[in-house]
Amino acid sequence: MPSRLIAIAVFLGSFFAPSAHLFAQTNPDWVESFPPHRIIGNIYYVGSKDLAAFLITTPQGHILINSNLASSPAQIKKSVEQLGFKFSDIKILLISHAHIDHCAGSARIKQMTGAKYMVMDADVPSVEDGGRSDFQYGHSKDMLFPPAKVDRVLHDGDEVKLGDVVLTAHLTPGHTRGCTTWTLKVQDSGKTYNVVIVGSPNVNPGYKLVNNTKYPQIAQDYERTFRVLKSLPCDVFLGAHGGYYAMTEKYARIKNGGTNPFIDPDGYKNYVEDREQAFLTELKKQQTNGAR
Repeated sequence: MPSRLIAIAVFLGSFFAPSAHLFAQTNPDWVESFPPHRIIGNIYYVGSKDLAAFLITTPQGHILINSNLASSPAQIKKSVEQLGFKFSDIKILLISHAHIDHCAGSARIKQMTGAKYMVMDADVPSVEDGGRSDFQYGHSKDMLFPPAKVDRVLHDGDEVKLGDVVLTAHLTPGHTRGCTTWTLKVQDSGKTYNVVIVGSPNVNPGYKLVNNTKYPQIAQDYERTFRVLKSLPCDVFLGAHGGYYAMTEKYARIKNGGTNPFIDPDGYKNYVEDREQAFLTELKKQQTNGAR
């Protein structure tokens, strides 16, 4: 990924204002509609311009990854229907992590579709108490969201199956305790591709990586996340924010034909390397300041 695109991804994906509602106003990409589109195989994009939501289709029903803001379900439903699918056919709801911009719409989507909500174990408390147990934002009223009951508690390495689709949940903690990166294989034009949907490796403003009494192992968890991300085979690079994988730029290239722009193993490697360096720089800064 060119350095300019990495800079865009970092700005859009890692910045997290004190008020999610305020940020949605100052960053319209969170709520601005974006054309729903097929990414590869049976994977479709149904999110906003920057808050990613993915629909994975099967003859037995569909899987939705991320419910986004509390106001997002109507937008997601419209996108699903524009692609020619039934919103009511969503059988499973997953998330990347328990922050207001990725899971606030879950209670509503469960109500609308009857989908089974499956969440990584360490994020279940936050999902079910509406963000109140979040180590960073639990006492910020503007960062809370409608609680949602979890139907299946996931653990690292668990598989989620529907029809012939098999998703694997990889615990990639730090950003939240249960931040989840999803992988699956997809068939397209006679070839098999490894898809990685990154949860988030970003260190948000205000995160304490040193002497964090509410999350003592946060730095070690980030280190684990980068080990995991670097170990995953990746052909198709996706993530919880479109900015992670330069979604808008790649979508524009679809019209030109040729190679599918979402097949981007180098972009994935560059992104993970960039985010790891950002983490290490911040960790060193906090360790140095803490030693003074």
